[in-house]
Amino acid sequence: MRILNSEFYSAPAVEIAPKLLGKFICIKDSGEIKKYRITETECYWGEEDTACHASKGRTARTDVMYRAGGVLYVYLCYGMHYMLNIVTGREGHPEAVLIRGVEGASGPGRVTKLLRIDKTYNGCSIVNDELRITNDELWIEDDGAEPEYIATKRIGIGYAGKEDQDRLWRYEIKKKKIRNKNCGI
Repeated sequence: MRILNSEFYSAPAVEIAPKLLGKFICIKDSGEIKKYRITETECYWGEEDTACHASKGRTARTDVMYRAGGVLYVYLCYGMHYMLNIVTGREGHPEAVLIRGVEGASGPGRVTKLLRIDKTYNGCSIVNDELRITNDELWIEDDGAEPEYIATKRIGIGYAGKEDQDRLWRYEIKKKKIRNKNCGI
């Protein structure tokens, strides 16, 4: 297992979203490390993407999306569910990958509930060991898994332009069996 570094997160969201599939989201909770394999992601890419929160420009809410890749963008949706996004790409271009599912939780609100993620994680780094939130830590590890996946339209973006609604920027693991290039599974 290796922790993903800033170089990994420097690529555009459209490249990173499918590459995050099969990786482990790791969280240290009360001294115990819990790991959940990422099963579904969705990407948002720049001010030109009408589905992206930054489509209206830089605001207090979207400011974190303009940072260099490797930080978290966490926001409250409909006043009920926190959404966990990983900012990607170069500094100054707002883009992020929404974590839509992990083993044990399908749907971004369920993911944050399982991981106990809230707004306090917004803006925190997930590269190396820079992240410190109370007594918890969060990072992503790669064990070499290369799952097959399907790409489909994003969900819940009826407010976006037709072209952006039709983009195949939602990625989901296709099969339960995940091939691991390091051990031949």
